[in-house]
Amino acid sequence: MNKRRTGADWERLAAQYLTGKGMRMLETNFRCRQGEIDLIGVHQGYLVFVEVKYRSSTGTGYALEAVDYRKQCRICRVADYYRYTHGYGEDVSVRYDVVGVQGRELEWVQNAFAHIYTRR
Repeated sequence: MNKRRTGADWERLAAQYLTGKGMRMLETNFRCRQGEIDLIGVHQGYLVFVEVKYRSSTGTGYALEAVDYRKQCRICRVADYYRYTHGYGEDVSVRYDVVGVQGRELEWVQNAFAHIYTRR
């Protein structure tokens, strides 16, 4: 199975998992010129941007560690664009979550990182 399909399968399963935990999904694989966000939903009063990372083993590191500072910056830029184009104002509470899949174990980290303001 290719990497893109494997990633899409885990993103779908992560969306199902999060929906089961009370998140209402708004978007999957939102793309724009700034990049992509895997899942966007609403949970406990927050507009939530979710990155899903999969690793079959620890040989290339842990899934949660793959969301480094550079990736966080890109996610924040895309989130800003999404909020702007969908009419979400500054008064909307935003959260950045990460779902890490290591082998077959899924871990959901809520509020995994704070918003990063960039000049780009």
